[in-house]
Amino acid sequence: MAGFDAVIDAFGTWAPEALHQHSTSIQHLVDILSGTDTRLIVVGGAGSLYLDAAHTLQLSQSEGFPPEFKPLATAMGESLAELRKRSDVKWTYVSPAADFRADGPRTGEYALAGEEFTTNADGESAVSYADYAIAIVDELSKAPADAHIGERISVRW
Repeated sequence: MAGFDAVIDAFGTWAPEALHQHSTSIQHLVDILSGTDTRLIVVGGAGSLYLDAAHTLQLSQSEGFPPEFKPLATAMGESLAELRKRSDVKWTYVSPAADFRADGPRTGEYALAGEEFTTNADGESAVSYADYAIAIVDELSKAPADAHIGERISVRW
């Protein structure tokens, strides 16, 4: 990966026997990128977003969280925990909104937030794949080079 300004990790698997690969793939990438100036952007999950300012309750732990998504949310949360151990890599973890719409429209607009789960004025947490992708490209091309390094951010409409 020498010579790349950035690497975007969009690894994903739903298969129960492969969920551990969310963490092992992150470990592999950060080992490769350790000590370089290459930026690592990770396509994350919404399940690990916090529901409180004290960061004690995650969305995936809430009563209404769909049980079929809990194993994936747990695996992706563990991969975020792996990233948090590393200060030798320029990583940013980008969580989408809770309703991550593959077929949603590209509006060109989005809101950035941090570690906490947020909603829009209508109480919705949604974003299209297209607008999420725009947010990632903007993070790499428009934000200051040191913006959100070693942080998780989130994107919604």
